[in-house]
Formats: sequence, structure tokens, C-alpha cells
Amino acid sequence: MFKRIGRLAKFLLVMTLSVVIGVLLLDFWVTASTKDQIISLSELEDADCILVLGAGVWENNQPSPMLRDRLDRSIEIFKVGVAPYLVMSGDHGQSDYDEVNVMKGYAMDAGIDSNLIYMDHAGFSTYESLYRLKYIFKAEKIIIVTQKYHLYRALYIANALGLDAVGVAASEIRYGGQSVRDLREVLARNKDFFSTWFLPAPTYLGDSIPLGSGGDLTND
Repeated sequence: MFKRIGRLAKFLLVMTLSVVIGVLLLDFWVTASTKDQIISLSELEDADCILVLGAGVWENNQPSPMLRDRLDRSIEIFKVGVAPYLVMSGDHGQSDYDEVNVMKGYAMDAGIDSNLIYMDHAGFSTYESLYRLKYIFKAEKIIIVTQKYHLYRALYIANALGLDAVGVAASEIRYGGQSVRDLREVLARNKDFFSTWFLPAPTYLGDSIPLGSGGDLTND
């Protein structure tokens, strides 16, 4: 009996170690294969648009510090003149929670014309934001703005979708709870590694709104 228990314990240990090693190897592959696509402002070339990936908003309709840093970086890039449009992609799946209008309003307050800012109300995940950017907004060459730890996965998904993408990191400060985010991101990279094998359709697709047709068409 004790021998059987010992064999079972060894088997479970080997399986656990195999899973952990597999997860870490996939995480390494996603980051290593995209690190050269993370560039500085001075290296940017012309693109179709700047994609800003959403993050939390506060109850007073103000962007969280993480989202504010993404928006500030995207506005800085926009004002350089390398892309004619901003695409704000985030969660607006409920009437009482709206990332994208907060994001657009912030950019408008910085002096950017409303009609040059598109909103993707159904960017419920990084994968869905990029899928919809290609198939709804018809983008081909893009600049992605988010925190560096998140850029690796976003760029990996963009590559799998056939988008010509580079990323520019928002502020490099560490936010509260970042250690937990880093751990979750390892798991998210693994999940999206497999998502890119199958390229499933997003939760919502809908009619196309090509860039150039007017950002105000995405207003609600």
C-alpha cells in the first residue's frame, strides 16, 4: 500500500513539474519572439492607427493610473504624427461600466478631434481587441500602447492575426498589485498561445467601420 502511495506521489510530482515547465517555456516563447517589436518613440514609422488597450476606470469616470499612463503615451505618439487615428478598445459590456468613453473623453480633453478617435466597445480581452481591430476597423499596420509586461502578449496575438504591429510601452512605474498581474500574465500568455492556433471569433463582431470613415460613427 505504501509503495503504491509513493508511486502515486512521484507521478503527481512529475506531472506537476512538467506542467510548470511547460507553462514557463510557453511564457518564454511569447516574450522572446516579440521583444524586438517593442520600440521607442524615435523608432516609430507611419501606421494606420494607434491601438490603446483598455484598463480599469474609477467610479467618477476617471481613468485608473494604469489606463491614464496608456492614454498619455498614446496621445504623445499621436501628436508626433505617425498615425492619423486612435482606437480606444475596452470593456463597455454593461451600461454602468464604460472604459472606452472615458478613454475617448480623456484624449479629446488633450485636444484631439473626436472624429479621429474610434471606440471599440467590445474589446473584452486583448485577443478580442486585436481581432476586432483587424476585421471591424480594417487596420493592417498598427502601434499598440499598453504597459510593457502586457505588450508581449498583445504583439504575439497581432502577429498571429497577420497584423504588422509594433508596441510602445506606457510608463515603466510599478503599480499596486503588479506582482499578481505578472503572475496572471504568465497564464494569459499561455492561454492566448493556444487561442492563436484556432483564432476563434470574438464575442461580438458586427458591421465593419473602416478607419477613415469617421470616429464619431462609433459614438453611442
